[in-house]
Amino acid sequence: MDHASEDSFWWSIDLEAAIPGVAGEMLMSLADCSGSIGAEFVTEGESPTLRAFYRSSEPLEYWFSVLNEIIKNPEGSFSGARICSYARVENRPWGTLHLEAFPPLPVGANLVVMAPWHRGKEPGGRLPLYIYPGSAFGTGYHESTQIALTFVERFVKKDASVIDIGAGSGVLFIAALKLGARSALARDLDPAVIAEIMRNMELNDLSPKLCNLAVGDLLKGIEEKADLLMANILLEPNLRLLSDVGRVLRPGGTAVFSGMTVKERPRFLSALSGSGLSLVAELTKNEWWGCAAGSK
Repeated sequence: MDHASEDSFWWSIDLEAAIPGVAGEMLMSLADCSGSIGAEFVTEGESPTLRAFYRSSEPLEYWFSVLNEIIKNPEGSFSGARICSYARVENRPWGTLHLEAFPPLPVGANLVVMAPWHRGKEPGGRLPLYIYPGSAFGTGYHESTQIALTFVERFVKKDASVIDIGAGSGVLFIAALKLGARSALARDLDPAVIAEIMRNMELNDLSPKLCNLAVGDLLKGIEEKADLLMANILLEPNLRLLSDVGRVLRPGGTAVFSGMTVKERPRFLSALSGSGLSLVAELTKNEWWGCAAGSK
């Protein structure tokens, strides 16, 4: 069961375009980045309004602060958005009402992200990643996750050990394991995602023994070495992560960073150049940007 369904009510926050002509996709990305468990458009067209839903386990003021921090970031891409209203709403079976919103999604050269109710409709020649669209970030439908998955497919090697920071739904390390990695270590700040990750591993016929899964903050307390490190998180935590990557990355290994916007690219690359890592590849999808790096 989606743990969001355990809440007796949710917070709804309406987000609107403060500048005419701002695309609705920007509002949807803002909802995703801020931890929304689902969203729907109230109005569309030149001035779209998106109603985003948030868990009531945190006070409404908390979600306001998260949204405002993202919107007011001068290097971000969300300055064209604003909060226009809010309400308390009774819980409803979000996943059941929106099954059609998660069709099979081809990603990279040979992957396809699929909600479990589409099992049996796998496109030929693609490796399916079955991910239940719960409240954890990383269903595969966000551009930053697609960028990260593309790099995972490109750089993971057979029998590799991988580290996934900010694991969310677990889609990145699940992809790595299904592509031939030997083991994974996954950390996320949110204890509520652990059950979702375990469910997604089960959906993909992966033993829980393959992943060292726990609540954790970036690489704190991690002594294991990895051939591939993955971090689909926002700019600031990616910057904090950089100084510690060299400690856990094996020689010849690759680190994948995503969750950043094109506007944030110069700042991250400047920090990357001083971290002992060098840029190997980069990828842009709409306003989102990510990169892969290796040791110099």
